[in-house]
Amino acid sequence: MPQDYNQLSAAFAIARASLLATLRSPTSVVFSILFPIIFIVVFGSMVDNSQVNIKVGIAPGCDTGNIVFKVIKSISIIKPQTNVAMDKMMDDLQKGQITAILNVMNDAPFSPFPHYRISLTTSNSAINKLSLLESVINQAVSNMNEKMFPKSPTTATVAITTIPGRLYRQIDFILPGQLGFSLLMAGVFGSSFLLFGLRQNQVLKRFFATPISRSYLILGELLSRLFFQVIGFSIMVALGYLAFNFTLVNGLFTFLEMLLLSVIALIIFLGIGFVISGIVQNESSIAPVANTITLPQILLCGLFFPVDSYPHWLETFCKYLPLTFFVDGLRKIAFEGLHIWQIPEQVIGLVIWATLISIITIKIFRWE
Repeated sequence: MPQDYNQLSAAFAIARASLLATLRSPTSVVFSILFPIIFIVVFGSMVDNSQVNIKVGIAPGCDTGNIVFKVIKSISIIKPQTNVAMDKMMDDLQKGQITAILNVMNDAPFSPFPHYRISLTTSNSAINKLSLLESVINQAVSNMNEKMFPKSPTTATVAITTIPGRLYRQIDFILPGQLGFSLLMAGVFGSSFLLFGLRQNQVLKRFFATPISRSYLILGELLSRLFFQVIGFSIMVALGYLAFNFTLVNGLFTFLEMLLLSVIALIIFLGIGFVISGIVQNESSIAPVANTITLPQILLCGLFFPVDSYPHWLETFCKYLPLTFFVDGLRKIAFEGLHIWQIPEQVIGLVIWATLISIITIKIFRWE
């Protein structure tokens, strides 16, 4: 009596064959693992001296009507965070999301010469921007003294209070971006070229003659890429952690949650590759179409530069791209110590993208 056809076993067989083919492909290894590792080593070894935006919280009770506060607020690189509760600002300060909490008070209200105290509360998480912040404030105060009170000894003094916090390193920004880069390139380019080749060589047509369904064929390819990315993912995180002190707040649990988030992202990027392979007419068209999709995400999704460095209209667009959701989620899990259920915006965004891409992939999939 013939046995029932096992779709899952067939999917695993396809996954194994596809994984072996990927590991034997120099292009897949170079773009998915070697290039991101090179970027991690280069950027992880660099000293970060160029800061563009300095986010500063405004303390409750801060005198915002005096000339000193207005001059500080007018400094172009300082981005005041107003109307934020003190507890929220302290939490952001410890996570490195703001550089300091600013408080300006008139400490000589009855003196004929006005004098203000500028208080900055900061943490170790923001220590890399503190010196620049202190420098621009001191320069602003000095310029104000020269213009308005040339005979006065000083207009204001700066006092800094430092609280404990995690040290935010260059690698904490770079590594999640390179993990996203690796996943994007492996998913889009790897799957599009592979599936088109299988269709062109009529391998998929032979699969069509078997009982395997298109859903399990796609599942097999997904498992293959997942196994391959776990290898690359583990190598890159281990390199960042051991060589450059990449922050994994909760150790192994943080790593596993990052890996889980990458599975959702991989579904999206593999689906994009499947869609490309299904709509192009010849192999030479794959690279231009894939680059049109991947290059804007590489440049705009915070892999190399913070998204908030862009103009507001472009920043809004960037925040809805799948790679932005993924990279932001990795950074929140790794450095801020959030669990995957504590980043609903990123998870829901990725799930919506994954659902849409999966539906499109299954709809346009063709065997020949």
